[in-house]
Amino acid sequence: MKLRELAHSRTGDKGNTLNISVICHDAKHYEHLRTALTPERVKAHLRGVVQGDVVRYDLPGIAAFNFVLGNALGGGVTRSLALDAHGKSLSSALMDLDVEAPAA
Repeated sequence: MKLRELAHSRTGDKGNTLNISVICHDAKHYEHLRTALTPERVKAHLRGVVQGDVVRYDLPGIAAFNFVLGNALGGGVTRSLALDAHGKSLSSALMDLDVEAPAA
């Protein structure tokens, strides 16, 4: 199944750093996604775009994760020649990640 079936996202970008927050539609899926969404897996899924480290911050109180992706915006929003390879488009790409369905 696609990640978007279990969560939605919000983004922010500053300079060459991107934040993608992944928020569970239902808090019961938080532990499942905590296992599935490792920083390594997120970086591999966005390979070719994210050149720096990926750090995950767990936010269990709101059933969410915040991923900070370094060197991910082609030098920064105002410097990049990409038309829209910034927050929203990259969060949409992350929502396309295949994840195993949670146990019933």
